[in-house]
Amino acid sequence: MVQNPIAGLLTPFRSANLDLANRVVMAPMTRYFSPGGIPGPDVAAYYARRAEEGVGLIVTEGAFIPHPAAGFAETIPVLYGEPAMAAWRAVNDAVHAHGSKIAAQLWHIGSQFLPGGSEGHEAEHVSASGLAGPGQTLGKALSLSEIDELIDAYASATLNSKNAGFDAVELHAAHGYLIDGFFWQGSNERSDTYGGSLVDRTRFGADIVRECRARCGADFPIIMRYSQWKNADYNARLAETPQELEQFLAPLVDAGVDIFDCSTRRFWEPAFAEGQMGLAGWTKKLSGKPTMAVGSVGLNTDLFGSLGDQGAQTSANIAQLMEMFEQGQFDLVAIGRMLITHPDWIAKVSRGEHDTLAPFSKDQLATLD
Repeated sequence: MVQNPIAGLLTPFRSANLDLANRVVMAPMTRYFSPGGIPGPDVAAYYARRAEEGVGLIVTEGAFIPHPAAGFAETIPVLYGEPAMAAWRAVNDAVHAHGSKIAAQLWHIGSQFLPGGSEGHEAEHVSASGLAGPGQTLGKALSLSEIDELIDAYASATLNSKNAGFDAVELHAAHGYLIDGFFWQGSNERSDTYGGSLVDRTRFGADIVRECRARCGADFPIIMRYSQWKNADYNARLAETPQELEQFLAPLVDAGVDIFDCSTRRFWEPAFAEGQMGLAGWTKKLSGKPTMAVGSVGLNTDLFGSLGDQGAQTSANIAQLMEMFEQGQFDLVAIGRMLITHPDWIAKVSRGEHDTLAPFSKDQLATLD
């Protein structure tokens, strides 16, 4: 019998706060299919199809927290208001019916431009310093009282998520969005306690985690997605060395992060000049926390490259993924575009059919299948 090439990913995952049937995660992907911010039966069916095919953890598309500048697109779901939360309960029930777990991704876009939602709202964007990147002015800098209001908004969304039956939350602290805008020196020029050194720049994110933990208790899982790269600068770095990364991670661990979702454009790329280990591997080594790898799994190009006319072809990087997993570099693997194209990706790859899978095309984003 031919060995399952992803057998290791199909083993149970056990951590202090989260148990999963396996280590395959559906990555968060914005889909624009929730009119008025309310996910409908089609959204529930979309997630349930992936759960039925054996995905261990679904991380929802980013959902806006209760703040007027969280985002301006009317078809992105929200995490507040009884109509939306009732709809999310239906989504969660549909996923749980197949034995999978589901986490809500909490999102505030900060100073980043969101297609289909930022046009005409440029002045309303808020962020650490009113910068989308170095020298790129957009919106306004937050006052200390406004920061307190945002910390409360994240915690309220977390409690709403717990009460709606989610198994965890993921704080979107990557790609230049609000929390990451405080992390990144290129968009944080503050001179108060939320700016300055790399450790000082983690304070906003750590305060959010701490308040979410206070509202929801010690046992509710909190995942944090972070990245080196930004929408405004693919070559940006939060940490230039493993030593700096350790300094960055420590306050977040102390605040209560359970799992780090380490967003990279290509999972196999080394995080630093020292060795070949990726960002998830370094994060696990330095934080002592479980980590999730993500970035072009099974594909030959990153997300932005795949949105062109050529799409993204399948790649033989599954063997490399499994080698890194077996080395202990990460605990979970998030699959994005391939789970849009193939809800049954686990079964097909388990049978050794990866090289025959249909490629990803941007046209697939036009429907919610």
